[in-house]
Formats: sequence, C-alpha cells, structure tokens
Amino acid sequence: MTILDDILCVKRLEVKQLLMEEHIVSRETISSRPSLFHLLRASSKLEVIAEMKRASPSKGMIASETDPVEQAKIYEKAGVACISVLTDETFFKGSMTDLEAVTNVVKTPVLCKDFIIHEVQIDRAKRAGASVILLIVAALEDDQLLRLHRYAASIGLEVLVEVHDVNELERALVIDARIIGVNNRDLRTFTVDLAKTEEVAKRFPFHEDRVFISESGIRDSVDAKRVAATGAAAVLVGETLMRSMNAEAAITSLQIVKAGATS
Repeated sequence: MTILDDILCVKRLEVKQLLMEEHIVSRETISSRPSLFHLLRASSKLEVIAEMKRASPSKGMIASETDPVEQAKIYEKAGVACISVLTDETFFKGSMTDLEAVTNVVKTPVLCKDFIIHEVQIDRAKRAGASVILLIVAALEDDQLLRLHRYAASIGLEVLVEVHDVNELERALVIDARIIGVNNRDLRTFTVDLAKTEEVAKRFPFHEDRVFISESGIRDSVDAKRVAATGAAAVLVGETLMRSMNAEAAITSLQIVKAGATS
C-alpha cells in the first residue's frame, strides 16, 4: 500500500458519508471570481498559486496554528494568481471550514485542494466558494477523470488536472484539460524532484490553448527560474510559504518575468 492508496481508502469512506447527507448545489455557471486560466494565459510573469497547508504525510506538522484567513490575506496582498486551500483532514489537517473562511475574505480564484473521486466532493467545494478544483490523474481511472472533469465544468468550476509523468499528461490531454499541473512530488513515495517538470514540459503542447503549472518543491527564485525556463505559467507553493517568516516577500521573489516577456 502506498501513501496515495491509504489516502484514497479514506476518501471512499468520506464519500459514503457525504452521500448520506442532503446536498444542494447551484448550477449557475458564472463565477464571481476571475478565471484562473485567463489570468495565467495573459500574464507576463511567473504566477504563484499560494497554498494554505498545515501538514503533510511526508513532513508532518508544518504550521498547525496558522489562521487561514490571515494567511489568505497575506497571499492576496502579495498578488497571487490563486489561493489553494487543502481540505483533507486526515492527512493534511485541513478542512472545508478553512476553505469557506478563505473564500469569504478574498476575491482571487480559490482552489479546493483535495483527493476528489466523486461528484459529491465537487458539489461541496462549490458550496464552500471554490472556483477551481483539483483532479489527480494518478487517483482516477480514465472514465472517472472524464466524468468528473465534465461535471465540474457543468457547474461553473475550473479544473486543475494534476499529472506526474508523460503518460499521465497524455491522459489529461485526452479529456481536453486546459489547466495542467505537474506535481514534482511522487504521491506514492512523496519524494520531490523538479526534473519532473522538465520531463513533462518536453511533451507539453504549449502551442495549444492550455497552461502549464509546476507544483511542489519550489523553494526560491532559483527554482522559479528553473521551472519558468520550461514554459511554466505558474508555480504552486505550499510548504515554503507556510514556513516563511515573510510570505509576501517570498511570493514576490518567485514572481519573475517569464522568458521573452517584458516587465
């Protein structure tokens, strides 16, 4: 059993519980938040998706006492493209309460970061105010991936589709994902290697109407320049910002001008 397997076992139990509850979700397709996709496509700098992250299976507690509202305000002030909120309770010590608290105080796009395997979780994310959800290719069969991607779009949510290698990239392209992130952390072992971004970028169709994001393992401007050189439009950063004594300055250091762009 890998860490991902353990997480998915818990998610199946969570879904069973959610399906026993009554859920009402709006079918309204217009979000009051900006489109993350359009923001990333238009930007001349490497954008930052800043994460509210209390803990992880590999690092344990990172910032257990952090107030998600205050952290989100710091992120928004720093001009991030999106705020990611981890909502998994068992392994990452997040919650849907954190997500709702953040969406109530910021106007930026907000990503519900979780291991989504069923539509009921997508409904819950939208009710809490998220404008973007995460779908992890490694956690889903092809039919699930397509179904959940279409469902999220049908209720007005954007989708960040996460891959770990070239084979998963191909699966993401089959469902016509437009926002694709490569996670530099292997969800089976939780080891991190920025070379994953470079590997997947070589096969990424940058000429198409899509954006490429590098996730995990970004520590400083050196790492930011490395992934920006591959064509990444943004980086998703959690632990570095959560541990930083000055998250706003840390974000600014990552917002480098992309190759070929002017400041």
